[in-house]
Amino acid sequence: MADVYFIGAGPGDPELLTVKGRRLIAEADLVLYAGSLVPAEVVAGAGDGARVADSAPMTLAQTHAIMAETVAAGGTVARVHTGDPSLYGAIREQMALLDAAGISYEVVPGVTSGFAAAAAAKRSYTVPEVTQTLIFTRLAGKTPVPEGEALRDLAAHGAAMCIYLSAGDPEGVQRELLAGGLDAATLVVMAFRVGWPDEKVVETELGVLAETARGNAFTRQTVFLVLPGQGREDTGKARSLLYDENFRHMYRA
Repeated sequence: MADVYFIGAGPGDPELLTVKGRRLIAEADLVLYAGSLVPAEVVAGAGDGARVADSAPMTLAQTHAIMAETVAAGGTVARVHTGDPSLYGAIREQMALLDAAGISYEVVPGVTSGFAAAAAAKRSYTVPEVTQTLIFTRLAGKTPVPEGEALRDLAAHGAAMCIYLSAGDPEGVQRELLAGGLDAATLVVMAFRVGWPDEKVVETELGVLAETARGNAFTRQTVFLVLPGQGREDTGKARSLLYDENFRHMYRA
């Protein structure tokens, strides 16, 4: 048994919280969650005697202090993160402080918004004989990306992509993807606040990505699913591949 549990809360829908995550929240003495990203409904299952605190206005030092205080008093902590803690979850800094303090912890995975968005759009990232690779990334901005991970360099692979934390610059996303060689007719799915009551999912083409994003006011809390092989320019090819695959199965039978 650990002292602190980092729990992936999923994209927003309380029903996408894992069974394990829900149990740990119910058992914790302190439930610490980022209210700006995690709906209160996700932590509504906290025990009657538990302390439930919004970490949004807290600093890293303050969140660590409140967790350490709870553990020192013999309690356990549910540290609830949006999506999955391992993806843009900022848990490394928190774990380093816990390691230094000798406090044990575990990480409970959650549903990341990229998967919730694909489900909401009824789309698959992978297409037989078209792409079998998915890249999670973001556009360089105030937070830089490492050399070799520029969006245009990754787009050159022709793989499916899920782009986070980039909705503030849809023009930059469109420019970099086109510069990487993707066709303007490539399918792009935009998912705004997926899993929340005001969720909105829109399909468009890469050539009008920025215009569509601006027109829908998708300038925050939006993920972009870039799906080569599923757009207008690939429709005939994809159908041909599906026909060939079905024919091969019939022949083998």
